[in-house]
Amino acid sequence: MKHPYADFIGKVEKPARYLGGEYLQIRKPPAGVEVRVCLAFPDLYDVGMSHLGTKILYSLLNQHPRIAAERAFAPWPDLERELRARGLPLLSLESAQPLSAFDVVGFSLQYELTYTNVLNLLDLGGIALRSADRPDQAPLVLAGGPTATHPEPLAPFVDAFFIGEAEEVLPDALLGWQELCRQGVPRRERLIRLAAGGHFYVPALYATSIDERAGFLVVGEPLDARVPRRTRRAVVKDINRFPFPTRTPVPYAEAVFDRAAIEIARGCTEGCRFCQAGMIYRPVRERDPAEIVKAVLDGIEQGGYDETSLTALSTADVSCVTPLVRKVMSELRPRKVALSVSSLRAYGLNEDLLDEITTVRATGLTFAPEAGTQRMRDVICKNVTEEHITESAHRAFSRGYGRMKCYFMIGLPTETDDDVRGIPQTGGRLRRIGRGYDRRAQVTVSVSTHVPKPHTPFQWCQMDPLPEIERKQRILREIARKEGVELKWHEGGQSLIEGIFSRGDRRLADALELAWRRGARFDGWDEHFDLERWRSALGDTGAPVELYLGTIPVDARLPWDHIDIGLEDGFLAKEYRKALKGRLSPPCGKPFGKLLHPSSVEEHHATSPKLVCYDCGVECDLTQMREERLAFLRTLGAEAPPPPRPPRAARRVDRPQVGFVQGEGVRYRVRYTKLRHMAYIGHLDMTRHLARAFRRAGIETIYTQGFHPKPAMVFGPALGLGIASLGELVDLRLGAPAGADELCRRLQAAAPDGLDFVAARALAPGEPGLAKRVAEAEYAASLPGLSWAELRERLADLLGRSEIPIVREKKTFDLRRFLRAIMVARESALNEVLEWPTGAALVRFRLSCGADGSARPAEVLAALLRAPVPDGARIARVRLLAADGGDPLAPPPAEPRLAGAEVERGTDETHQALGQGAVPSG
Repeated sequence: MKHPYADFIGKVEKPARYLGGEYLQIRKPPAGVEVRVCLAFPDLYDVGMSHLGTKILYSLLNQHPRIAAERAFAPWPDLERELRARGLPLLSLESAQPLSAFDVVGFSLQYELTYTNVLNLLDLGGIALRSADRPDQAPLVLAGGPTATHPEPLAPFVDAFFIGEAEEVLPDALLGWQELCRQGVPRRERLIRLAAGGHFYVPALYATSIDERAGFLVVGEPLDARVPRRTRRAVVKDINRFPFPTRTPVPYAEAVFDRAAIEIARGCTEGCRFCQAGMIYRPVRERDPAEIVKAVLDGIEQGGYDETSLTALSTADVSCVTPLVRKVMSELRPRKVALSVSSLRAYGLNEDLLDEITTVRATGLTFAPEAGTQRMRDVICKNVTEEHITESAHRAFSRGYGRMKCYFMIGLPTETDDDVRGIPQTGGRLRRIGRGYDRRAQVTVSVSTHVPKPHTPFQWCQMDPLPEIERKQRILREIARKEGVELKWHEGGQSLIEGIFSRGDRRLADALELAWRRGARFDGWDEHFDLERWRSALGDTGAPVELYLGTIPVDARLPWDHIDIGLEDGFLAKEYRKALKGRLSPPCGKPFGKLLHPSSVEEHHATSPKLVCYDCGVECDLTQMREERLAFLRTLGAEAPPPPRPPRAARRVDRPQVGFVQGEGVRYRVRYTKLRHMAYIGHLDMTRHLARAFRRAGIETIYTQGFHPKPAMVFGPALGLGIASLGELVDLRLGAPAGADELCRRLQAAAPDGLDFVAARALAPGEPGLAKRVAEAEYAASLPGLSWAELRERLADLLGRSEIPIVREKKTFDLRRFLRAIMVARESALNEVLEWPTGAALVRFRLSCGADGSARPAEVLAALLRAPVPDGARIARVRLLAADGGDPLAPPPAEPRLAGAEVERGTDETHQALGQGAVPSG
């Protein structure tokens, strides 16, 4: 069926973001389910497809036989312009239905600067912006995620906020909502019953008032006795009951983190005082390492990825991380799959971990000291010393790492200029350590601005005003130049708006809507953020900005007090006071005694009788936690402490060799098609999809050597975006011989829709590769709105010109250099294969594609029409031709016939060259 965007989707930057059809997507017939949910991620596809929470929800809901979950992402401005110009709605990826057609639309709120995208998705999806304006039959608009714990700026737009972790609660809640809909229960009554369960905050069911102590608009008593005073966070006590999903859609367009990521733990042990995630995801829960290994292997096999990652809020603090990495790498190494380990603390870089993750691919290292001086690290409760940072740098650079990236913050409470200077100075010290091992070693210092977040000990702190942020950034730039480190920083205006919406109340809703109506979109993206637009919207609506950014009295009522994340009353204030005195708190769930080196984590867990608890109020059983971790260590054969390492040598040590033991392999040439959705996959994305198809099919390919090994593939001429093809070619080496039919059969079983493997053969030793074999490409085009007579007239005009100039990148070319033949063509089976509409005029042509370059098919059509290519036009590459006119997939003739001069247009020779059934152009 023709996609509603088909006639114009080729005009946008990456059409694959909006069409769906990805490998492993799930599409359920509407008649077979009771609840249809659209998971709407308020950021770009490239970002949302990397989000683990969306993967968890998509899998969780679709596993239920009575629920269907689909996806939608925020459209980039180019698509939004096309939709609004045509009066079309934003559609889901799976079934191409507008958001208004679903029973529930759920938003994942990861970042305050995505709020305008939430409004844009609602509006483009055909749903009223404000909850109060939605009729009874409108979809339930839900929101969850970390910023749902301080929801008031979005309160008028969202029907209900889900607080906490969804696995145990959400499916039944959605089914219950839909059952009430079927019973005809009014919308308000349904919302009351939803809120009564305790984990859904429904803003419309609460009174609000101004708190006299600070002036915030705060949430008061519920308007119905069945609704709880505070909404409790849902917590999954045993995350091993819910295995991490491994069968999730493989992104068409390259995702930001384009790999199979596996969550290995939830929560964090450290208690950093600036970190909201460390507070709202308590307690720490670790996944069974046996299940982690299984999920890693299943994820790469299902998706065909050549890289995977282990993720947690602080991966290095997972009790068994080193033996786990060792076990995972023993499985990944023979599969030629690289491993990255995210969120490493400065002391998390032990030798074993470093040695293991570099045996397949050399990756850069990133860690987060957060502050540039020890005093400042003590204030924020970052249990990291200068010794830890220095030792980690030696360990990394001595093993041949050439780059290191470090994350820091400015604007923390009690910060002085010396603390700011310490950030690039720390980077400089690390660079000097690196240069001691490699003169080319580089260090990047990335600095963000601290935003006081709700539910953290710093929630009462003043945020630095913009002039102060900019002054500190000037200090950073000056010192960074002297230290020779690369500096990256976050735009201060974005941090300012983030701070306003983090601690804002319901009065910000009007400013949010006004900024959106004035064009605010993708505010987290530098190229789209406009501070003056926000200042005018906030000023025009009278938002009390200084209130949201200033120091807040500790005894004031806060706009998020009605959200209970499980922390004991007074805990955050106690930590705040300790921070102002520069006093540390111990890491939660760690053995007693300060851990100076992470290589001793396993030993401490095996020998220490107790784990640390500092009474945050979150329910956890430390005895059970310790026994579980010991069991995990035994599972990995690591219950005995590792042997001690010798002292660090003052020289570079040998790092395990990156590379694979592999033979020469057997050269193959494969023909495949790009139809339907696949026509909108760009060339670079296509190379990834082909490599993944081979991996999913279990076909061993020979890899390149070097620091970033990848399958050794050589493609035919790159195909333009939106152009379908019946005859693409790729040369590659396989690890072992394979029958052509069996090879295509296995590949087809692992291919996404539209990618069909139609032929293959082994190449003889010394046989020319594609670059030397392919000389021409034949195309067909369908031109709607043009009669056959008009097409013949245009063609005669084209062929009568002495020159056919085309301009590309300010350079002019004569199209005749590349155009080998062109003619009007009759309708044929081609229309059916390509799913083109009947009745449109057709033209076929051949272009040279050698070392001298080629023309683009759209340039040929524009020259033919003397106008831009119209909406609804279709272009396809029919086949590639060798220099002798034969099929490049077939063996070359013993004595190849040299290509002659340019084919005379309009002769019988042209007719024969372009296939029977065509009408000669003359």
